[in-house]
Amino acid sequence: QVQLAESGGGLVQAGGSLRLSCTASGTRWFGAMGWFRQAPGKEREFVAAIPGGGITKYSDFVKGRFTISRDGAKITVYLQMNSLKSEDTAIYYCAAALRTTSTPRSPDVYNYWGQGTQVTVSS
Repeated sequence: QVQLAESGGGLVQAGGSLRLSCTASGTRWFGAMGWFRQAPGKEREFVAAIPGGGITKYSDFVKGRFTISRDGAKITVYLQMNSLKSEDTAIYYCAAALRTTSTPRSPDVYNYWGQGTQVTVSS
């Protein structure tokens, strides 16, 4: 059974940094991996992804502040978050797809999801 486990969330002051990790078990390879987030009262939204071929994609509101990377050997994806803002407060979810994708911003392409990790940025 494939499972994704996130870690690294927490409370940080505005301007600070956090690094999220997501490690998979039960499989040896994913085509695409990414991060989404959901703030209270809002829909889940795309943050960043590695859809395949070493390409990275970011939402406009994190571009230049967040960096996604992936350790293929360990099926782990990271999200380095710098210059955090209060509006970044949300539950962050890791997602993984069995295939590479040309539409990484759509949650529908992902087959597996983690339970989420809370990120709270105080102003």
